[in-house]
Amino acid sequence: MKKFDCIFLDRDGTLNPDPGYINNILDYNFYDFTLPALKMMCKNNNRFCIVTNQSGVARGLIPIKNLNIINDFIKKEFSANNISLLDIYMCFDHPNNASIRRKPGSGMFLEAKKEYNIKLSKCLMVGDSIIDMEAGKNLGMETMLVLTGKGKETLKNFQDSKCITYFADNIYEGFRQLCR
Repeated sequence: MKKFDCIFLDRDGTLNPDPGYINNILDYNFYDFTLPALKMMCKNNNRFCIVTNQSGVARGLIPIKNLNIINDFIKKEFSANNISLLDIYMCFDHPNNASIRRKPGSGMFLEAKKEYNIKLSKCLMVGDSIIDMEAGKNLGMETMLVLTGKGKETLKNFQDSKCITYFADNIYEGFRQLCR
């Protein structure tokens, strides 16, 4: 089983279905395979951080109060399943006015590195989009593109396959590859 210093996870499309701008806890649910996948990777003491662009806040579509309720739910589910979640990092920037915090920028990752003494070159970035793969690659991480969410479209349109270390139908299948 592969051991990483930290596994960075995209949220929407990777851990949960992405219908677009989830602004209510009633609309948030994990894929059925998400928690079993994360538990599988915990067996080797892997720890996790969620890094998520949430431009719906800047667009006025997601109240921060509602986003905090969703994050509390995620944290409780990780805890109830003994999954080591270090933190959830969010960037609210609109894509047209993006700071270095917005993926593929490095800001959220560098915050996690500083706060948890993470060696980024020994990490994995898991996501369903080009920006997830670029963020991981730019920071020297291994990357895993999952074909849930925008993953199939990303695979079809993404020209730089050098940014992708692993491909998988979903996070469970991807982590099964790493556990062999």
